[in-house]
Amino acid sequence: MEKTKKRRIGDIGEEVASKYLVKKGYSIVGRNYLKPWGELDIIATKGGKLHFVEVKTVSRESGRGQKGRPEDNMHEYKLKRLHRAIQTYLLEKKMGSGVEWQLDLACVYLDFSTKRATVELLENIIL
Repeated sequence: MEKTKKRRIGDIGEEVASKYLVKKGYSIVGRNYLKPWGELDIIATKGGKLHFVEVKTVSRESGRGQKGRPEDNMHEYKLKRLHRAIQTYLLEKKMGSGVEWQLDLACVYLDFSTKRATVELLENIIL
């Protein structure tokens, strides 16, 4: 089954975000952790802390701007799904309650006309 345009753009955004995080000193420990009740895009570590990174990507094609910001898509329902997926991941990996973790949001802006991408990392989004 062929991926939708939205999914292809999302995949590109996740790849860009992963490379950005590695350049910033993070170690990627997992990607696309999927459960029926939620998905974790990127799981990384830095400084002894576990980071669950949600990636939101917007694209600009041939000069046409897209309305809205990636972080506008982080509504309450999405946050609840992320929280359930994070709790499942921690239980599955047998990580005790003492593990330090946070949820971050990587906003990826793709410009296909210039073949450039920029990333803005919003750290420690409150659940």
